[in-house]
Amino acid sequence: MEGVLAEALLSQSRDPRALLGALCRGEASAERLETLRFLLQRLEDEEARGGGGGGALPEAAREVAAGYLVPLLRSLRGRPAGSPDPGLPLRHRRRVLRAAGAALRSCARLARGPQLATALAEEALRDLLAGRRAPGAEAAVEVLAAVGPCLRPRDDGPLLERVAGAAVALALGGGGDGDEAGPAEDTAALVAGRLLPVLAQCGGTALRAVWGGLVAPGTPPGPGRVEAKLLVLSALAEKLLPEPGGDRAPGTREPGPDARRCWRFWRTVQAGLGHADALTRKRARYLLQRAVEVSVELGADCTCGPREGNGPSLFWWSEKKKDELLKFWENYILIMETLEGNQIHVIKPVLPKLNNLFEYAVSEENGCWLFHPSWHMCIYKRMFESENKILTKEGIIHFLELYETKILPFSPEFSEFIIGPLMDALSESSLYSRSSDQPIGSCSPLGLKLQKFLVAYISLLPEEIKSSFLLKFIRKMTSRHWCAVPILFLSKALANVPRYKALAIDGLLALRDVIHCTMITHQILLRGAAQCYLLQTAMNLLDVLCDWLHVNESYFKPSPLCSSIGLQKTSLNAYVKNLVQEYVKSSAWETGENCFMPDWFEAKLVSLMVLLAVDVERMKTQYSGKQRTENVLRIFLDPLLDVLMKFGTNAYMPLLKTDRCLQLLLKLLHTCRLKGSCAQDDEVFTVLQNFVMSTTESISEFILRRLIMNELNSVSDLDRCHLYLMVLTELINLHLKVGWKRGNPIWRVISLLKNASIQHLQAMDSGQEPTLGSQIQRVVSMAALAMVCEAIDQKPELQLDSLHAGPMESFLSSLQLNQTLQKPHAEEQGSYAHPSECSSVLEDSSSSQGWGKIVAQYIHDQWVCLSFLLKKYHTLIPTTGSEILEPFLPAVQMPVRTLQSALEALTVLSSDQVLPVFHCMKVLVPKLLTSSESLCIESFDMAWKIISSLSNTQLIFWPNLKAFVQFVFDNKVLSIAAKIKGQAYFKIKEIMYKIIEMSAIKTGVFNTLISYCCQSWIVSTSNVSQGSLSSAKNYSELILEACTFGTVFRRDQRLIQDVQTFIENLGHDCAANTVMENTKREDHYVRICAIKFLCLLDGSNMSHKLFMEDLAIKLLDKDELVSKSKRRYYVNSLQHRVKNRVWQTLLVLFPRLDQNFLNGIIDRIFQAGFINNQASIKYFIEWIIILILHKFPQFLPKFWDCFSYGEENLKTSICTFLAVLSHLDIITQNIPEKKLILKQALIVVLQWCFNHNFSVRLYALVALKKLWTMCKELRVEEFDALTPVIESSLHQVESMHGAGNAKKNWQHIQEHFFFATFHPLKDYCLETIFYILPRLSGLIEDEWITIDKFTRFTDVPLDAGFQWCLSQTQLGKLKPGDWSQQDTGMNLVEADNQAEWTDVQKKIIPWNNRVPELDLELLLQDRAARLGKSISRLIVVASLIDKPTNLGGLCRTCEVFGASVLVVGSLQCISDRQFQYLSVSAEQWLPLVEVKPPQLIDYLQQKKTEGYTIIGVEQTAKSLDLTQYCFPEKSLLLLGNEREGIPANLIQQLDVCVEIPQQGIIRSLNVHVSGALLIWEYTRQQLLSHRDTKP
Repeated sequence: MEGVLAEALLSQSRDPRALLGALCRGEASAERLETLRFLLQRLEDEEARGGGGGGALPEAAREVAAGYLVPLLRSLRGRPAGSPDPGLPLRHRRRVLRAAGAALRSCARLARGPQLATALAEEALRDLLAGRRAPGAEAAVEVLAAVGPCLRPRDDGPLLERVAGAAVALALGGGGDGDEAGPAEDTAALVAGRLLPVLAQCGGTALRAVWGGLVAPGTPPGPGRVEAKLLVLSALAEKLLPEPGGDRAPGTREPGPDARRCWRFWRTVQAGLGHADALTRKRARYLLQRAVEVSVELGADCTCGPREGNGPSLFWWSEKKKDELLKFWENYILIMETLEGNQIHVIKPVLPKLNNLFEYAVSEENGCWLFHPSWHMCIYKRMFESENKILTKEGIIHFLELYETKILPFSPEFSEFIIGPLMDALSESSLYSRSSDQPIGSCSPLGLKLQKFLVAYISLLPEEIKSSFLLKFIRKMTSRHWCAVPILFLSKALANVPRYKALAIDGLLALRDVIHCTMITHQILLRGAAQCYLLQTAMNLLDVLCDWLHVNESYFKPSPLCSSIGLQKTSLNAYVKNLVQEYVKSSAWETGENCFMPDWFEAKLVSLMVLLAVDVERMKTQYSGKQRTENVLRIFLDPLLDVLMKFGTNAYMPLLKTDRCLQLLLKLLHTCRLKGSCAQDDEVFTVLQNFVMSTTESISEFILRRLIMNELNSVSDLDRCHLYLMVLTELINLHLKVGWKRGNPIWRVISLLKNASIQHLQAMDSGQEPTLGSQIQRVVSMAALAMVCEAIDQKPELQLDSLHAGPMESFLSSLQLNQTLQKPHAEEQGSYAHPSECSSVLEDSSSSQGWGKIVAQYIHDQWVCLSFLLKKYHTLIPTTGSEILEPFLPAVQMPVRTLQSALEALTVLSSDQVLPVFHCMKVLVPKLLTSSESLCIESFDMAWKIISSLSNTQLIFWPNLKAFVQFVFDNKVLSIAAKIKGQAYFKIKEIMYKIIEMSAIKTGVFNTLISYCCQSWIVSTSNVSQGSLSSAKNYSELILEACTFGTVFRRDQRLIQDVQTFIENLGHDCAANTVMENTKREDHYVRICAIKFLCLLDGSNMSHKLFMEDLAIKLLDKDELVSKSKRRYYVNSLQHRVKNRVWQTLLVLFPRLDQNFLNGIIDRIFQAGFINNQASIKYFIEWIIILILHKFPQFLPKFWDCFSYGEENLKTSICTFLAVLSHLDIITQNIPEKKLILKQALIVVLQWCFNHNFSVRLYALVALKKLWTMCKELRVEEFDALTPVIESSLHQVESMHGAGNAKKNWQHIQEHFFFATFHPLKDYCLETIFYILPRLSGLIEDEWITIDKFTRFTDVPLDAGFQWCLSQTQLGKLKPGDWSQQDTGMNLVEADNQAEWTDVQKKIIPWNNRVPELDLELLLQDRAARLGKSISRLIVVASLIDKPTNLGGLCRTCEVFGASVLVVGSLQCISDRQFQYLSVSAEQWLPLVEVKPPQLIDYLQQKKTEGYTIIGVEQTAKSLDLTQYCFPEKSLLLLGNEREGIPANLIQQLDVCVEIPQQGIIRSLNVHVSGALLIWEYTRQQLLSHRDTKP
């Protein structure tokens, strides 16, 4: 419109000064400035033609510039770039700037001299140098872009150079960090898109300055810097790459830079190819494409080496190898383009071309790289960082497979890539999932390939590189928090590297750090496996300590102390003996009686050194012999044994010396026991055990004296008490292993210790003021008594007295439970704080918190003793709750008071000290549940509160949970609670459901409960009582929940389960399986426990029978409840899984159910067949119906009734009953007269063979075929009348022609396992029910339970009479796809195996998308130039279209086919979500112009004046056929409204109407489709015309 106005003004007056003056008055709007711009351009054109305004025009141009445009630009510079004026929106401000800049350029040209342009450039440069965030930077860019072409390259060279330097600095700084984002980025992009191309046109000095700024060293790398640099490079690509043909006319132009020969250019391109921003990657691909195109067109050799100066070239071109090079780069660019799609089905066919790239890149002659390997790394990096994890995994596997098929030359870039991007990508846990065709417990394909790759790669590394690579690899494993699965497979891969002493002490430290990293893993098995593999790595890649000691023995300082009893006097042996001797030697200062205990760390180091030295000595001969081991160990331990033998006689031995000796003794025993799973078979442990037993009497006498003679009287002595009791426990265990003898010294020590402890505790109840010493001795005596009780409880051989209550029992029974030790006064404590170094600990221990811990330990020991007492005399506990007047064992015979004290103890003790209280409750609660129910309920609640608040820790939670379950769910408790049916009964069930609920968070909780209950309910079949399952029957909900238990795992949880199963399947190949106990806490074991329990039940036992019948009814109720809760449920949903488990359990119960009971539930089973179930559930229902009818043919009439329901009820469910009929041979196996049943079956089946539903017909025909086979085998003549019908039906289906779906489906259903292989009787076993059938029916693998898991679960014994494994059929060997459609699958497999696809899908990606869009209202020609696309001269006018969906689709179509502009009625449409959904961001790359419908006539007239042909897409009387119409190059398509088409007034403005030929009845197409057809036809014709005009 502004152009029309300018033409109108020029036609009215020829005085330029008057015209320009009129336009420069008034408010500076965008429309006014654009009109001024058009006017100046017309004046410029007229002057060029010689018809200008004479001398007045230059003066007028200078006046416009100085008086109007420059002040206007200065006012706009007063605001920061990108900051909107309150009165001027940002879009309009930029439009004003652009129009003012263009007008200023015309003024500079019309001024006829360089002075104006130079002055404007100097002023704008000052603003530009002020900084990118300074006011006026954006305006300065517009001014410089406008007047730049008016500057003279020779005269204004320094100015151009300064402008170029400032522009490059500003453009490269636009991707800065932090606060410099936002407006500065827009300004930098504006510089790159507008100013730098203008400067490049100036050539010479300006171009060299721009290029120098781009390749200047020292610029810090980073994503923002790469993005900015590629923005500039893509904008200047045509100037920075040599112009084809430019060298044919020497001297015509100054030669410009050749970016192809600069390594910094290629490194920037490579960085861009792997950039996170899609547009940056697109620019990098464009630059690479242009460089290759230029090289092809020039035909000259070109080489660019790497920065280092040696190695393969980053880029090179040779005319001799033009075809190979062109093929390489075409494939490379195709791969990079395809990766942008992130669609694996599109990308996978292209991957074989990546293999070809390696073939091109490596020379077959000398085995060196022809192309720099960093190009290949760009492809892999892009794949690794893809948003599509499937593509990431595909890329990693492809990279890991490189060394399986080819040997690549060594390259440092490869090693750096492995340590960097590859290991970063390997940190994603989801990549390690096994493939769908692998069974559960298989190794991850990625993990296996990683292992093979690492072994192959390290074996090919140069020797001087291996050590540094491995060290970097291991250190990389410590650089981040790895999840359990990746760290496991990385460790496993490292452990398989062949033995090579590549690492030194820094490698050992790095491995230690990796082991520390694994400690955050919650999964114990995965953590243990990873640590075992890391230790194996240390043994393979390091000098193992024993080997090192053996080799470097001579480097130890020699010593004359070593004796020569069959032992060489080596320096190592002398060193170790001297080490032990120095350790046990006491120093002069170690004389205090109240000092701290020594640190355990030194004892640990000395014990390790002793055992390592013994191993070194044993390595010298292959068969060392026990005598030699004994000699060696005696030499080392002589100093220790000498001291230990003097313990009992030397009363003045320094205290710290005794502490150190006992610590070393314990560490030797513990360390030796940890060497293997069978310590008793270890030669060293046996010898050490004999040595220790020889010192038993001396050690035990010393410990006895220390514990009972009031020698432990300070807080620090409590640690010594703990040490003494641990040593005493070890001595007891050693003597029990070799055989307990009543006369050995331990027996006497235990008896004396018990009596003395009781005397101490009795004497201290005298009521005197307590001292610190007396209170400590009290704690020590109680701890000693607790140790004695625990030892006697765990080892009945130690029972010192008869079952009659003795002094110890009487004393323990009279203990004042939960008695708080009175805290001694501070002055009392001070008298014992002898050494100064002990004062801080005394202060801490005597504080409230420290003394509280001592008191808690004292109370804990009390309950340990009481637990022993209650277990021993549980028969004396009264059940009525009445108090005995004179009890001789009060704690036992007054259970109410004891249980109340237990509740008090739970409030005092910490969670790690409540176990003995739980043990006492287990004995007390069954006795009191009848008489003191409320007290028992309170104990349940308080105990559950403790359990529910605990974290899932191995050492605290699980022992406490086990003890809690044992006392709440004790069989006696359950029986009594069920009998009285009081509040306790409901409280127990409430806790039961809470435990089940907790299992969803803490895996394994339910396992503890169900395992304990089932074990307590198991009764030997030979010793069965009628009430043996009475308690179980009242809690059958527990078995019901167990049979249907199982959470739906998230994908990450399922991965953890898979990897754990894989580790378990490795067996002894993974050391973690040897040293760790399988806790069997998987959810599967809940169901396994319940099923094995059910298998042990005997149907002939009435209590068992009633229990199973009750459970079967509850299972059917559960099935109906799930069906009603959700009528439609998805495969593998929780509803599907629960129903599946219900019918699996019913199948297990079936053999024990009699006819009477089945008669009551048979209708419910048949009714389940009418429900729309998933496939696996259908198979189980069909199976159980077959088994019922086989065992009880009396139910056949009810079965025939199932076919009599209304057809609406039988739409799909009839297939269930037809499938049952296909096994009629099994059903009638025991029936002598089969003819009547066969006749009934044929009549039923034949009516369904003609059903309108195709699936029903298929099932009916399968049944008919099987039934007819039976008839032929039995030779039943009564069916001769039916023979023609049946034979023709079967013949017709068998002889169907063609390869359509009907014939395929008929073939597939006959091959289906349920009809072809499955035998309902021979396949009846747990393996089929829980593993084979779920696997074949498409259930997720979480539901597959292998028979191995049943056998591994030993908490419940096997029933020898139950059929466990698959017997006779081949069902177990089938795969899930053996009956499914094979045509598609086989084609896919064949396609994957192709070496290279002949054709691949490729998305069309425009190359020259250089600059991001800044403004939607840019003028048409500027916008097109900015986009740099191949655009046509087609304008599409859609102002009449209303719907955003049509506009969005048109926008996308116009952008794809390169239309120059899309005209819409309102630019607000681009913010509509429906528009954006259809346009897929096309509006960012297509010029959009707003022309409202009332303005269309003026707009069309203007375009006519510009030479456009106005074409209407409409059916009119004079419209032309689209196939006959030839589009002019400058075409404007006018599209009509969706409902009304093109209005009559606009049809009059059209030059021609074009219609689309139609063959159908509907009179019109959708407006978007119509427009798309015409746009494509226009594009097709233009492409043909351009092809024809090429020479």
